[in-house]
Amino acid sequence: MAIDYTKRPREGHVVLTKAAPSVSLHKQTSGLLRVNLNWKSRPARTGLLRQLFAPPDIDLDLGCLYEFTDGSKGVVQALGNSFSASPAGVREAVIRLDGDDRSGSNQNGENLFVDLAHAAKIRRMIVFSFIYEGVPNWAAADAVVTLHPVSGPCIEVRLDEPDDRAMICAIAMIEHAPGGTLSVRREVRYLHGGQRKLDETYGWGLSWTAGRK
Repeated sequence: MAIDYTKRPREGHVVLTKAAPSVSLHKQTSGLLRVNLNWKSRPARTGLLRQLFAPPDIDLDLGCLYEFTDGSKGVVQALGNSFSASPAGVREAVIRLDGDDRSGSNQNGENLFVDLAHAAKIRRMIVFSFIYEGVPNWAAADAVVTLHPVSGPCIEVRLDEPDDRAMICAIAMIEHAPGGTLSVRREVRYLHGGQRKLDETYGWGLSWTAGRK
């Protein structure tokens, strides 16, 4: 399906929408795909009572569930210090998370990097954002995920139509495509639960234990 080029927050960017949810990263088999999460930090609170009784800032985390073509699968996220993943026989990180922005004030946000030299080894990835701390308030966070391919326009997925009862949002599915490249499909699916609920929704079949960071 064609991409909707009518919604461009920045020149040269395209936005995946319900009407046009998918795009192929055609012939990109080298370099790094950067998946960036950025959101607004909470506006400054004035007045002593507001500062004392206001809820904590929202801590959004970026992560992904992954499955490689060799059958290995898992999660990359700050929670549990699971910052990278590779299939059997690959020494370098094929998927890695660069850090943990606790407030949304870091101009660079949080970033997942995917080594496109090993794109053929990736069966699927579901990119997600999780509210680790703070009252669910997706609307105030105004989050956006931007994929930066090696070539071609940047691809934006906006976390719109927020559900403030949900703690996690499935943002985009990245899947194996013919020719060893990858395709990207918008999800923006808010779920009532955590990573276990995400797993159940997309049929990953992982075993989960409580984790901290």
